[in-house]
Amino acid sequence: MLRAVVFDVGNVIVDWNVRAFYARFITDPARLDWFLANVVTPDWHFQHDMGRPFADTSAELIARFPAEADLIRLFGPRFNETIVGPIPGMIELVEQLAARGVPLFAITNFAQEFWLQFRPEWPVFDHFIDIVVSGAERLAKPDPAIYQLALRRFGLAPGEAIFIDDRADNVAAAQANGFAGHLFEGAAGLNAELVRLGLLPQ
Repeated sequence: MLRAVVFDVGNVIVDWNVRAFYARFITDPARLDWFLANVVTPDWHFQHDMGRPFADTSAELIARFPAEADLIRLFGPRFNETIVGPIPGMIELVEQLAARGVPLFAITNFAQEFWLQFRPEWPVFDHFIDIVVSGAERLAKPDPAIYQLALRRFGLAPGEAIFIDDRADNVAAAQANGFAGHLFEGAAGLNAELVRLGLLPQ
């Protein structure tokens, strides 16, 4: 029986928006598009999620794009500014689950060094029993190993938890590795699913 909820963090609980951050410094939309497609890209950032330090990745990127050095250097120390706020309705939903005594956990693709900056600013995660951070484990979604690690760490048997993520590949991998799954498209849809499952009241 489902008894626990396991969340992704970025774009499920908090709104992670690198574009909004860099739009403050790059006012030309075409140049901003180029910068995010070629310099500070998802593939470059994924190295942090896998445990590589920003000092190394930024040095390599600056060597490739020396004209962008100042903008690249902003990313690490000001990472928290890429989080533009909570996803509407999600802090309240987490608090409702916590008030009902539902065990809460998370699996997040997140650099460990950035997580240590981010976590103190978000007391909503005080409600969570444990959080698997990819950068600390050097494992990232959708690798099956991170879900298997999470089940062991969280003390959950297969079928006891639902995993919520905004990416279909991460949800599919969770479903193949012992979790029920929900593709997150907003708090209202998730609330309805948790009501259906009996984890929240009607």
